[in-house]
Amino acid sequence: MQDTNALIQMADGASSPLVAGDDSISRLVPRDLTNRQKAAVVVRLLLNEGAELPLEELPDDLQETLTHQLGQMGLVDRVTLGAVAQEFSDALDNVGLAFPHGLAGALDAVNGKIAPTTAARLRKVAGVRQIGDPWQRLRDIPVEDLAAMAQAESTEVAAVMLSKMDTAQAAQMLGHMPGPVARRITYAVSKTANVTPEAVERIGWSLAAQLDQRPAQAFNEGPGARVGAILNQSAAATRDNLLNALDEDDADFADLVRQSIFTFAHIANRITARDVPAILREVEQPVLVTALTGAVTDDDKASVDFLLANISSRMADNLRQEISERGRVKQAEAEDAMTQIVGAIRALVDAGTIALIDDDEAENTA
Repeated sequence: MQDTNALIQMADGASSPLVAGDDSISRLVPRDLTNRQKAAVVVRLLLNEGAELPLEELPDDLQETLTHQLGQMGLVDRVTLGAVAQEFSDALDNVGLAFPHGLAGALDAVNGKIAPTTAARLRKVAGVRQIGDPWQRLRDIPVEDLAAMAQAESTEVAAVMLSKMDTAQAAQMLGHMPGPVARRITYAVSKTANVTPEAVERIGWSLAAQLDQRPAQAFNEGPGARVGAILNQSAAATRDNLLNALDEDDADFADLVRQSIFTFAHIANRITARDVPAILREVEQPVLVTALTGAVTDDDKASVDFLLANISSRMADNLRQEISERGRVKQAEAEDAMTQIVGAIRALVDAGTIALIDDDEAENTA
């Protein structure tokens, strides 16, 4: 077996072996490499050191070029390796700012920072596809939209979609489909064993392109959620009157609005016990006492009992003492205090600090 040092000396750009004590023989000098060769050396060095390089994010042609170059490099002597590594390090030190490559990279960089209509128009006009994994983009859209897309596609494509989603998302997708459709798609998953990665990627980009063809939405939330948010801040009498009127005009829309409404009366059924301390920390004591004192309806009183039952006994006793001393509270004051508590809950939900229990789960636990 050839000695490793001998192989290195045989590499292009290397001189003959040095003889000890012979200063007349020149030392090794770095090989003259192209930029592609230097890139291959750096990638190989980083991989040898265990670095996680997201090479899959490179365009396909660059991935192919890099792979071919890696296969052509052969042996590289230590002097050349050191010179390339030093050049790479110096280049990194001198970088002040890096910009994305091409319009696709630019659009990805400003995603969410420019108007959605502008981004959609640029992507559509330029025919630009996003760099990276199209399935990650699909996982970020609501499961209702995923289910609608799956039903509009062939059963085979829908089966691939189901397979590429997270397990929880896939289960929710099936829940938004009619039973026979869900069964056909589930069975079709058994036929996806021989689907190639290239086919899965093409399907992903095709589905992602459909998102770009959709007209930009002026509102992030649906009509029912928007009306529900408004009625959350309305007086109880106003809310009830409007819901009754909506029932007469459009019962289905009224149901959507009711699903989006969260009031003080819903606390007992849609808040978990462990989240109560976090909620009360966001509410000023006088506001809390006013709301608890002003509870009149059975549902409001149930929420009061729920809040007091899920804090320390000392704090609960103090609140009961303050409630008894507070006396009678005007309905308008009580509703205003309850609205402030609901607003604090909404803020925590929007921040991701707590989560509301779904209406279906609340009904099942009731």
